[in-house]
Amino acid sequence: MTTGSSRSTHLDVGDRPRDMSKPLPSTLSWTVLLVFIAAFAVACLAADLPLWIPVLYLVMSVVGFAAYGVDKSAARAGRRRVSEQTLLTVGVLGGWPGALIAQQVFRHKTRKRSFRRMFWLTVLINVAVFAALVYVAMTKPGVLDLPFLSALMKG
Repeated sequence: MTTGSSRSTHLDVGDRPRDMSKPLPSTLSWTVLLVFIAAFAVACLAADLPLWIPVLYLVMSVVGFAAYGVDKSAARAGRRRVSEQTLLTVGVLGGWPGALIAQQVFRHKTRKRSFRRMFWLTVLINVAVFAALVYVAMTKPGVLDLPFLSALMKG
């Protein structure tokens, strides 16, 4: 059942308003992602960031992409879903680039307004933390190095 406007007034079975809206343009997501990747690459080189930071982003992005894929599949099949809290946590811990790609590839979690707002808030938090890490790396070289990882990599 729907009412006059198609933006966020769709009603589901219990006549509860659904939190749906038109997705943001996909070009916006891809642009944000490309700008971040370019800035990330420059920051890694300029600040001589330790290897664990790009590895963390890569691993968490793969986890984020997979989590969105699993959630989309579960939604289609009527199975137990991945919680939104889990999806947001993976994103804020560095997996948002993979999550953003998954949102576009699977066309998943792109219309629910409250989720989108929280997702973009977690992106801003993560980028702010990354900027702080870059600042620390540039002003206090070596402080972000993890001694146990250095020992593992050497021998």
